Amino acid sequence: MSTAVPEITFDAFDSAHRADPYPAYRRVRDAAALFPYRFGDVPVTLITRYDECAAILTGADWGHGYAAGISPFRDTTAAIPGSFVRMDPPQHGRYRKLVAKAFTPRMVGELAPVAGKVVDDLVDIALERGEFDVLEDLAVPLAVAMIPVRLLGGDPADGARFREWQLAIARGSDPDSLLEPADIEARGRAALACLGYFGELAARRKREPGPDLLSELVAASADGQTLTDAEVVGMALLLLVAGMETSINLIGNGLLALLRHPEQLELLRARPELVEPALDEMLRYDAPTQFTIRVALADTVVGGRRFRRGDGVVVLTASASRDDRVFPDADSFDVTRYAGNRPARKHLGFSLGVHYCVGAPLARLEAAAAIRALLERAPQLRLAADNVDYRLSLIHRGVMALPVTV
Repeated sequence: MSTAVPEITFDAFDSAHRADPYPAYRRVRDAAALFPYRFGDVPVTLITRYDECAAILTGADWGHGYAAGISPFRDTTAAIPGSFVRMDPPQHGRYRKLVAKAFTPRMVGELAPVAGKVVDDLVDIALERGEFDVLEDLAVPLAVAMIPVRLLGGDPADGARFREWQLAIARGSDPDSLLEPADIEARGRAALACLGYFGELAARRKREPGPDLLSELVAASADGQTLTDAEVVGMALLLLVAGMETSINLIGNGLLALLRHPEQLELLRARPELVEPALDEMLRYDAPTQFTIRVALADTVVGGRRFRRGDGVVVLTASASRDDRVFPDADSFDVTRYAGNRPARKHLGFSLGVHYCVGAPLARLEAAAAIRALLERAPQLRLAADNVDYRLSLIHRGVMALPVTV
């Protein structure tokens, strides 16, 4: 007797799916842990459940496969020197360790007063207006101030350019087989402009080093080899896009979840010590990154199925973080889930393994600062729209705007 497999559609242009992809994730997760699918013209397997996702993300037999020439996913951003997010060990580790020192607890702790001052100034303006967009009036300028400006040494006056590049390159980070030609062209233009900008800035930093990570990268070496100019600016592009995407969408998605669950908002306001564990619930419940792609680097077995070298999979981390087998009442938003002495299991909102989000501490710092300020200073915070629209992306999940009244 055969079991009918439900038809699951992942369509970035379907507004209903973008508004709430989680029912589709549940259907495919309930159907199978390993679900055959096609991403555009690429046959893949969707990895839908927590245990199988975690096994692949932490498994040595899995990676990106671009350097080995075995990836079925076409992705021109993988060819950008220094873009270590698409690299496999040991090359990945050599580059990652150069930027990881900027995100140590000590370094991030030193940034806390900076983030707090930026947030306070932005909230001052928002409260005077009475109505504002959480994204463009708070999350975006905060991310610009902390990442391309503070971390990379960019000009604060170029905030609009940074945002434009981030959106275009992030839209183009979906597998090429899912993109329209116009998206690929826009990604290329934005990448060239961004690389040119940081190339000029890196050249100045060689002559006049500043107190920023870009200056350190210019002078750094990976295992004794000085980074090339192309590698330095490639790493800057990666940090700008990934850093802004993560923090902006964590703030937007997290606040939207709170506003749609007013009892949780009031609980958090009454117990501000829950803000830090609440960030984990926000990342579990509605993560900024919905999936990641991996390629079998060798013949291997996951979930009882054999994969051959070069087979591609889509690791649905957002589905895994809603897996009832791991998280009781997984579709409920509970800001206490990660509080106390027996917190829930680790979500996959920042991934796992060697590609765990290197900028996670900074994203958490920014989100905590923004959320605490609004909880303390905007007691009448409310959504100003019945519906919100989501960006055209599968891999990144974020609203286009989040209007609120205070």
